Amino acid sequence: MANQPYSPQPDSESEGTSNSLGDGPSYDLIIRNGRLLDLSDTKPGNQCCDTQPELTDIAMGDRRILAIGPNLPGHAKQTIDAQGNLVSPPFVESHIHLDSILTAGEPRWNQSGTLFEGIEIWGDRKQSLSQADVKARALAALKLQASHGVLHVRSHVDVSEPKLIALHALLELQEDVRPWIDLQLVAFPQDGLYGAPQNSDLLEEALKLGTDVVGGIPHYELTREDGVSSIHRLFDLAEKYDRPLDFHCDEIDDPQSRFLEVVAACALRREMGHRTTASHTTAFASYDNGYATKLMGLLRRAQINFIANPLINITLQGRGDSYPKRRGVTRVKELWQAGLNVSLGHDCIQDPWYGLGSGNPLDVAHMAIHVCQMTGQEEISACYAMVTRNGAQTLGIQGQKYGLQIGNLANLVVLNATTLREALSQRGMAIAVISQGHCLAQTSPPQTEWQLPANRTP
Repeated sequence: MANQPYSPQPDSESEGTSNSLGDGPSYDLIIRNGRLLDLSDTKPGNQCCDTQPELTDIAMGDRRILAIGPNLPGHAKQTIDAQGNLVSPPFVESHIHLDSILTAGEPRWNQSGTLFEGIEIWGDRKQSLSQADVKARALAALKLQASHGVLHVRSHVDVSEPKLIALHALLELQEDVRPWIDLQLVAFPQDGLYGAPQNSDLLEEALKLGTDVVGGIPHYELTREDGVSSIHRLFDLAEKYDRPLDFHCDEIDDPQSRFLEVVAACALRREMGHRTTASHTTAFASYDNGYATKLMGLLRRAQINFIANPLINITLQGRGDSYPKRRGVTRVKELWQAGLNVSLGHDCIQDPWYGLGSGNPLDVAHMAIHVCQMTGQEEISACYAMVTRNGAQTLGIQGQKYGLQIGNLANLVVLNATTLREALSQRGMAIAVISQGHCLAQTSPPQTEWQLPANRTP
């Protein structure tokens, strides 16, 4: 049943492992013999990916973590033996498009592999959207991601479509999945805030309907002036409706696409840095170092969040280059070294922009390690933080809603690995996913049987 969502059976008094350790309190669930990851500080110089945490137990009840320590006394309705594997905070999907997910090849394939052909194909595909279609695909995708340990998702939803079909579908789904996954929705004007006369009104209507985040795409507006104007308008809406912002920003190879500075300046002046996110920023990789150095100073002052999508960015960008061919990923390492919050997302899974994708955040982090040249031990740990703790910070998940501490919501994942390097190298399988103290999914690692040939003589 590898890589398939698991429907847990009712809690029982025996799960094939010892259910108690002496006298003590009663819990709903205990994970025994796990190695708890400490992701409290992943700045340069503070964590090694080969560190193997000590064995410990973690006990849960009433949806929260109640106790952590080795050989915890007590009883539980359900016990899971982690068998020395890592116990991690859940993965965070910082950037996905659930409205277009799982539509690869519909109505045609993206033959050029470019961002703009993908947008054209989606423009055709969304003419046949229905709420049932969007909900079914999005639910399948969320189950797939949850089976890999993702319990927090931020999805952009196109609000350029006049009937807002996808938005209504995802707002319904958001409520349906609330008991087991946290889903944020971004009102995203895919065709540009000023790409059509009604788009600005549609985005504001989406905010009135309850979307969580204000989205934008300034580099796709008709002119630079429109792009700058859209940023100011979106900050106005964010203040009016008390929402954070997440921009598709400079997702292009053009070194003259410089909307990131406008976003950062607005965030700085309005004191909204921690609530502002710049996604993609692939043009940052094409800026000359003189301008990039100046810009980095502004970014340090503004303290906005960044999201890179390495699987997609390296696929879509650089398509017009011969050689040398640009990597198309923003300056992830440099942003991290500057102390800015960087997280990673899928962006696409089997849709008009990217026909592949498994939904596993470890694939995303693994790609970032390579394409961003972050192969040092501390850098590898940082890439893992970018799909966990950093993503939680980007999404504003704070306090007792995230992390492996007593009193926090009991969300976690057991990975088939004993160190971060092993988890990323082997893409350690999520063998147990716990959502709000409930065992949501379990997956058995595959077993390899060898049948080596006997010695043979010629």
